[in-house]
Amino acid sequence: MAERPVYSTALGASSLHSITLLGADLARDVMGRVGFGELAFWLATQRRPSSSETRVFEAVLAALADHGFTPTAIVTRLTHLSAPDSVQGALAAGLLGGGSRFLGVTEDCGRFLHDVLAGVEGPLPDDDAAWDALALETLTAQRAARRFVPGLGHHVHKEGDPRTPRLFEIATEEGLYGPHLSLFAAIGRVHPQVLGKTLPLNGAGVCGAALADLGLPLELLRGFALLARTAGLIGQLAEELRHPVANDVFLSVDLNNRQVPPDPYVPDALGGRHE
Repeated sequence: MAERPVYSTALGASSLHSITLLGADLARDVMGRVGFGELAFWLATQRRPSSSETRVFEAVLAALADHGFTPTAIVTRLTHLSAPDSVQGALAAGLLGGGSRFLGVTEDCGRFLHDVLAGVEGPLPDDDAAWDALALETLTAQRAARRFVPGLGHHVHKEGDPRTPRLFEIATEEGLYGPHLSLFAAIGRVHPQVLGKTLPLNGAGVCGAALADLGLPLELLRGFALLARTAGLIGQLAEELRHPVANDVFLSVDLNNRQVPPDPYVPDALGGRHE
């Protein structure tokens, strides 16, 4: 008889009378003793965060939980309108919209800053002037290559995203203002010299910098943004149940569409559209 395979995990495991999680007894040592933000950090890193790390991490979760009638919120409400029996479908629909314009910027910015820092030869800058020089060099290269700089600009907060200075402040208070936040702040200071205009450092970007400074896996930064937004989408659904707007949104489009002539797609020789 063949031996059964063994699958190792340090996460949850159950026996007849107990559940363990990260080596702790779930009922006795975790429930009622560990906050959800702390637990999420612990699960992702398999090390228990300090109180300072927990505060910064939970500040990021709060910053990303909800930001009004964004596409993720609207699609969650509309999906619930279409399938009120599927709460999971409505939540999933909203989360699937986390990409390069909404929520995904958190990961994009964290990765971008990390790649810049990894390419620095020698010690990292140790004062604002040196950080500004690195930021100026980085932005100049990005502009020359016609590459986007994640974390710059916001469609609403054009004169400053209120989340950004607050997260800088919290990270400083907790002694966790690291190189990713330092470089991000420098980008905020010098980018007008390169771009010729002033853009705000947005909240999703500063969250990515803060998460990277916490040493969290870069591959999971978008996951943490989605974790935060899940709470916000539950709030959107709860409000939709009490004060529905999804049907009005639907009808505003359905009853106000305008018929136009067909616009046929004509591929060119390379397979692209030919105008």
